[in-house]
Amino acid sequence: MATRPLTIRFLFLAILVFSVVAVHCAAKKKPPLKTVNLNTATSEELQKVPGIGPATAEKILQMRKSYGAFKSVDDLLAIRGIGKKRLDKMRKYLTVGKPGTPKNMPPSAKPAPAAHKPPDKP
Repeated sequence: MATRPLTIRFLFLAILVFSVVAVHCAAKKKPPLKTVNLNTATSEELQKVPGIGPATAEKILQMRKSYGAFKSVDDLLAIRGIGKKRLDKMRKYLTVGKPGTPKNMPPSAKPAPAAHKPPDKP
């Protein structure tokens, strides 16, 4: 009779451990396929980056709104909760670009600046 409560406890413990491991594995998100531009990304796009959750994404958007476009990925160090180690893990998924530049456009495909044309003479 004493083995039955022990078996139930062991079974309960095994289920508990399995559920914790399953939740932990499911919580890991897949990194984005393309780099995320800090100057154009939405909250949802930012949250695809490992290390950025809803709260951090909102802090990034608020910083962009308050201070303007990011000049460097390192600008994220000004956000409370993002330190050097955390930023180093996120860096390869992030980029900065001009706010009007389409995301992930290679430099060779970007439109050339318009040539200055003198006004027509009447």
